[in-house]
Amino acid sequence: MRVALVASLAWHDYRADSRLSACAVLALVAVIAPLLVLFGLKFGLVGSLTERLERDPAVREVIPMGGGRFSAAFIDALAQRPDVAFALPRTRQIAATADLSMEGLDRAVNVEMIPSGVGDPLLGNVLAPTDLYSVILSATSAEKLGAKAGDWLEASFSRQMAGQLQAQRTRLHVTAVLGLEAFGRDAIFAPLALLAAVEDYRDGLAVQAFGWPGDAPTADEQRVYPAFRLYARSLNDVEPLRVYFAARNQLVSTQAQTIAQVQSLSRNLSIVFWVIAALAVVGAVAAIFAGALAAVARKRRDLSVLRLLGFSTGALLLFVVLQALYSGVLAALISVLLYSVAESGLNHLFVQVPGEHASHLLLRHYVIALSGVLGASVLAAALGGWRVARIEASEGIRDV
Repeated sequence: MRVALVASLAWHDYRADSRLSACAVLALVAVIAPLLVLFGLKFGLVGSLTERLERDPAVREVIPMGGGRFSAAFIDALAQRPDVAFALPRTRQIAATADLSMEGLDRAVNVEMIPSGVGDPLLGNVLAPTDLYSVILSATSAEKLGAKAGDWLEASFSRQMAGQLQAQRTRLHVTAVLGLEAFGRDAIFAPLALLAAVEDYRDGLAVQAFGWPGDAPTADEQRVYPAFRLYARSLNDVEPLRVYFAARNQLVSTQAQTIAQVQSLSRNLSIVFWVIAALAVVGAVAAIFAGALAAVARKRRDLSVLRLLGFSTGALLLFVVLQALYSGVLAALISVLLYSVAESGLNHLFVQVPGEHASHLLLRHYVIALSGVLGASVLAAALGGWRVARIEASEGIRDV
């Protein structure tokens, strides 16, 4: 009951001193609102850049450079690593091409063949091809062929044997067409088995699955792949994978430098923000501390009367602290309102890609900001209000 009474008296006194209370609130708003805008810009810009990198699978791709010799077992082991999202062998690039045509089309379109499977980051929500005759077309290939999902294509694969040009044909079913943002070149995404079959045919071997003639493959020969498709699980996993391959003397190409630049930007902005925030918080605490000292000095007679009425030192200190809390809560609410206006204007001016933000804060950021403001207010008011302990009830008697 005594706490409720002190809170009520503090509030009524706070309202009676409306001009001084408004000055205290505005002083805090001048600190809190710019900090919210600064942190909103830092979190929004860096968050949008990071999300943009995470949405682009090419940033997480690790590309082997030069000729390599990788067994299927080695690439399967890579796929099982916790920092790898997808790994699949690649056949020789010179053998991974096809000439595609459609009924009624008087020319063929030469495309590269890219091995794909379940979990391929480039496919997004598109289901990966599962059988030898299923493929996914890139957007540019679909445009040139006039093809769409559900169509059948005529695929031709040529080779030169004993000075003679030979070719085999097969029909491929288009299960889906990728968007242009996913892949910008002429290509089909096909099961690895189809690329292996085409490579065998071009090496002069027979392909039993398609009935293509050629030399009989050696039964004991293990297939060796010159490259692989590999994507890190997250941006932070790209650099460790590069180090892993470097330790094996395998040169790879990554976007580690681009990722490092964004992470460095985040760290630098964080340093700038926390330096400014620290200076601002020190200033705010000093202002609240000085305000509490001034309030005790200005209201010394009123507080002595409360002491005369039986209020303890703790109750008088609570009186001072509550008034600081009232200023903190009002300042936080006004600052959030001002930040919301600034956030809307900044995003309207600078954001061109839907879903991205120039300035953005999450609910937890508001909670942390409010907790920080109230904590600083309580601490500063408590330090500044310690002088209430020196107030004697006799001072209230002299004023009666």
